[in-house]
Order: sequence, then structure tokens, then C-alpha cells
Amino acid sequence: MSTLLDTLNTEQHAAVTSESRHTLVVAGAGSGKTGVLVKRCTWLMQTEQASPYEIMAVTFTNKAAKEMRYRIEQTLDQPLPGLWCGTFHSLCHRLLRQHHDIAGLPEHFQILDQDDQHRLLKKIQKQMNLDEAQWPAKKTQAIINQFKEQGIRAAQAFQETTHYAQTMGMIYHAYESHCQQSACVDFAELLLKTVECFETFETLRQHYHQRFKHLLIDEFQDTNTLQYRWIKNLCGPHTRITAVGDDDQSIYSWRGAKMDHLLTFKRDFQPVEIIRLEQNYRSTATILNAANHLIACNAERMGKNLWTEGHEGERIKLYHAYNEFDEAQYICHQIQKAQSEGLPLSDMAILYRSNAQSRVIEEQLTRAAIPYRVYGGLRFFERSEIKDALGYLRLIVSRSDDGAFERIVNTPTRGIGHSTLAHLRDTARAQNISLWDAAEHCIQNQTLPARGHQALQAFLHLIDALDHDTQTLSLSEVCAHISEHSGLIEAMQKDRSHRGESKVDNLHELAHATRHYTPQNTALPPLVDFLANISLDQGDLNENNTQSSVQLMTLHASKGLEFSTVFLVGLEEGLFPHQMCLQDPKQLEEERRLCYVGITRAMRSLHLSQAECRRLHGQETFQRPSRFISEIPDNLLDVVRMSHQTPTLSNSSSAFNQHPHHLPQSVELNRPYPLGSQIQHTYFGNGTVLNYEGQDAHTRIQVAFDQVGIKWLMLNQAPIQCASR
Repeated sequence: MSTLLDTLNTEQHAAVTSESRHTLVVAGAGSGKTGVLVKRCTWLMQTEQASPYEIMAVTFTNKAAKEMRYRIEQTLDQPLPGLWCGTFHSLCHRLLRQHHDIAGLPEHFQILDQDDQHRLLKKIQKQMNLDEAQWPAKKTQAIINQFKEQGIRAAQAFQETTHYAQTMGMIYHAYESHCQQSACVDFAELLLKTVECFETFETLRQHYHQRFKHLLIDEFQDTNTLQYRWIKNLCGPHTRITAVGDDDQSIYSWRGAKMDHLLTFKRDFQPVEIIRLEQNYRSTATILNAANHLIACNAERMGKNLWTEGHEGERIKLYHAYNEFDEAQYICHQIQKAQSEGLPLSDMAILYRSNAQSRVIEEQLTRAAIPYRVYGGLRFFERSEIKDALGYLRLIVSRSDDGAFERIVNTPTRGIGHSTLAHLRDTARAQNISLWDAAEHCIQNQTLPARGHQALQAFLHLIDALDHDTQTLSLSEVCAHISEHSGLIEAMQKDRSHRGESKVDNLHELAHATRHYTPQNTALPPLVDFLANISLDQGDLNENNTQSSVQLMTLHASKGLEFSTVFLVGLEEGLFPHQMCLQDPKQLEEERRLCYVGITRAMRSLHLSQAECRRLHGQETFQRPSRFISEIPDNLLDVVRMSHQTPTLSNSSSAFNQHPHHLPQSVELNRPYPLGSQIQHTYFGNGTVLNYEGQDAHTRIQVAFDQVGIKWLMLNQAPIQCASR
């Protein structure tokens, strides 16, 4: 047992071996909380003789759950099938599968992912003759999910008598009815249905009180109202909870997370021992000191101070750019410098507040021939051809899955048009049946025109045949058979472009991927289990990219990651902190926590940048530097100043006063007037240089003139010169 505890510091040791009824671990960034949770779970089994069957570990991502299970099993050197380890959604899914009869669900109910839910709401609102412009389905989707995450059903929502409230109530009611009829549940429903079962059926709740003696919960600061209610229902009179969280990294209030749960935990779960993990194993002392000073400006926090036994490290680089192009060129320069010194591109990340900021950065990285990857790009199972194949698989499993029916009924094209579908929807709605049943009814009663009748009948026969022919096949064989015999591959092959070839390759890859799939719930048929886990998987990992590349991502997406070098860009008032948060103290504190998260992603080197001028929402704006810069002590910052020239692609080797390093020859262009410099035009008067585009004789220069506004000019023709000083 000494081996298990040997590498722990004093606070980690206390958290792993705590004998308290409940333990709240306030774990700072980079403090080794994952290792603490793994060793806590191992300690319970090895020392306190807890059975894996008695332990439930809850995480927020499938990646974290898989990593935790793997590390626990590696430590104990044995598989632990009895251990429940997963996300809130995956654990609720498991509970509902086991108790579907109590929950009022069929055995093979389907899960609606975000895209399926959105498509369904669009269809419902169209049936209600609601204008998409006035009633955007995305907004409706967000509102319904917010109500569900607060535990509020359609019958309790929208009690106001306004037209808006009454209409939203009708949409929510129609959505609930459709989901019940189609035997589908969305992500929020997984939690809400489970909580309702616990609160309705005392014997069910007592069963799990007796079973789970230990609950281990990660990222506790990110729990929403319904998740907290779920935890309280699972905690029996003899249950012990270990909750790990960090109030300073609570950045998801916009999706219902409540940092207050860290405070209410002390009230709702007594007695409780609070342990703070403040020793950091990731960043240099300089980076940690900056993060500590920044977050100390927040009033609502439990309080902690990160520190390290590691070295002081270099000071944080602060670059004041003229505009976003200048900022991006500085980043490219620093990336190439670091790469020339041996740092892999994959160890560098560019973090921004808004996705819109990435365009200029991507453009400059491309010009500089620097490989990059946007973290959070389109994932494999979100690609249209894959979702089409999954639609066939879903309909084979459950004929009442209307979302799958609508997606594939005319994919590939088989002559089933809008009028036929409209007739099916009307029939389904009038008789309160699924679209599949409506199709059978229309065929039996011959209520469709001959062409639509024949096409629809052929489709139903196709699905029945695919179902029959795949009964004895393995999961990968089922996927291959469906892709081939549904007509999907044949349709893709007609597109002889690279795009068509890529889609065919992806369908083949689907069969290959399922060949290595390990069922998560052996009590379910492999196909049912596979479809459920695909829906639950929120794509925590992007696809592997073998080429080393710089990582671009939003600050929200960066949480939980770490990089040797980090560029935190766009530190301007109105951008970061965001304009919408400036007047709300609570939202402003969350913006500061978001900045804290960004800073603590850096291990060795951190670059901060702000632009004096930036084009936002189609307009050039001049913003003050972010208050977050001033909240970092000056002695921790190294201001990277420009020489007498503002850096451009042609002069970047001499523009920065630190370690000159040339950009590739391919991007050294003739640009005689530095960005931000003043020029004089014979007719337009004085102006400021904003940007360039093109090269050689085709080079154009963008200038903001004092009198006539912003104009693009041909560089070799414009009557301009440097403005006299």
C-alpha cells in the first residue's frame, strides 16, 4: 500500500485516505486531481475492502471516464466490470436500460443527439406554421433543455399568459408527445427521467442506496441543478461522497452549471472535510503568480493560492499589436522561433474568446506554411454520410424512430418527395402513431399517388430486408452490409470528386471502426449498445492527426488541456471580457475565471496579446487593453515592443526586439509602409495603413483616411508617401 501513496504530497494523501463521511477536494489547476480520484478509488477497494460493485465514479466527459477506468484497472492489475464509471448521461442511460419498464420506456428506446433534437423541433414548428425567422429552432432547443435541466416539464413551464409563453408551451408539449410516441429521449431527458424514477419509486432509490456505498464525482463546480438533484437522490444514509472541483475554473454557467454547488455541498452533505490541493505540477512559478493575482480580483471564491516547487520560469510576453493582422504575424513569428529551437508544433496552442477570431490567425498560419488544427472541428460521427448510415441502423433497431425515418426515407434519392412526407406526417399526427406506422397505414389503405405508393413500399421492404439479412452478422458486418445495400455507397460513388471519394472512405471506415468496438453494456445487443454510445459520446477527442500542428481553440474548449507554449489573444475590453458581461458583476467574474483557465494551460511559456484596432461585426473598432492585463503585476510581464517599424510579412525578422527569426521566403512580400504607419495621399489626405493583400504588381494597400474613410488602393499606382512628421 505504501507504493500507492508514495508519490502523494500531504494534501493529496489526506484526500486519498480521508475517513470522513463526505470529502470536498478543492483542486487547483494542474494539482493532480485525476490521480487523486484514481488513487482514492483504489484505496477504497484495497484498504477499506470496498467492492467495485459498491463504487460509482462520475465524470463530465467520456474521455475522462475511460482514462479513469483504465488507470484504476492498471493500478489493480485486473478488469473491474462491476465498477460504474461514466458521465452523468451514460450512467443515467445505463439505469434507464435496466429499469425501462419503470421509466415507461420500451426496451430499445433511442437517444436523440443535438442534431436530431434540432431537426425534430424544426419539423414541429413547421407543422405549427411558425416562421423560422421569428421562432428559431436553435433557441427553442436551448430553452427546452434549460427547463429540463431545472427539472421542469412542459406542464409546469411557461405559466405566463403572453402569446410567446403560450406558443413555447405548445411547442414543448408537442415535443414531449413526439418523443414519447417515437420512444426517443434527448440528453436532458436521460437525467430528468432518472431523477423522476428515483423520486417516484422508493424501492428503486433504496436499492441503489444499498448498492453504492461510495460516490466519486469529478468537476463538481460544473454540475447543474438536475445533476445536483440526481446526486442527492443517490446519496443514501450510509453513502460516502468524494467531490472534486475548483470554483476558480467554473466557466459554464451559460449551460446551467452552478458554482454555488461547491458551497451548498457543505450544507447538504454533513459532516464534510474540505481539503485544498494547491501545489501545481504543470506551470512555472511566474505563470502561477500571474494566475493567482488575476483570480484574486474575484470576490466570490473559496480561496486558494497555487504554488510550485519548480523553477521561476521566463516572464510572460505581452505584445501590443496595431491590429489583428499584426497580432497574427507576431504569433507566426514566435511559433517559428520556438519550432526552430526544437519545440514540436503540437506543444503550442492559440486560445481565443470567440471562434470568429480564428479566421485571421488561420490565414496567417497558412501563408507562413505552419500546419494547424482547429480543435473542435467536425467529428467523424457528425459527418452527414455517417449520420445517414447510422440512421439506417437506428431504424432497423426501432421502427418508431421518426428522426431516423425522416433522415433516410429519401436518402439516397428514391422518389419520396415533400408531398408524400407531408401526407405521412399528417397521418402520423392525426392517428398519434409513428411515421413508420403511418407509412404502413397509407400503403394498406392506398391513400398515396401511385408513384409515391410504390417508392414508399419499396423503402419499407428495403428496411425489413436489411433487418432480416443482418440478424446473424457481426457489428462491423452489419455496418458494411447497410452501407452497401442501402444504396449509400453507390450514390456517393457517382460523385467522382475528392469529396465523394472521401465520403465513401468514411463509410468504409465506419465498418472498420466497429470491428474494434467493445460493448459497454453486454446485456444489450451489440448494435443497440453501439448506437447508444455513439449518441452519448460528445466527441471529447478529436480525430487523431499524425502531423504535428499548432492547436487552435476557444478558451472554453481548452479546459483540461495543457501545452508547453500558449498564445492568449484578443485581450481587449469588449472582446475579453466580452461586451455582454461588462455590466454584470457575476458574468464579469466568470470572464476572469475563463482568463485564469487560459493562463493555467501554459506550462513553460505564455504570450498575451491585444490589438489597438480590430475589425468586429464588419466595423473597425478601437478598444482599450483588457483589464485582465492590468491585474497581472508588471514585474511578471515582458513587454515585447516593436522597433520603429510595425511588423509585416516582409520585415518581421527585424520588427521584434527579441531573437530575430526570418519567416519563410514564400511570404516575404514588398510592403514598404508598416501597418499602423501614417501615409499621405495626394487627394485623400492623411491616413493610417491597416492591411495589405496580393503581391508584386497586384499588391493592394488598405488605408483608413481621416476624411474619406477606409479605402483599398493599388500600391504601385496610388499617389502616396510617408506622412511628414
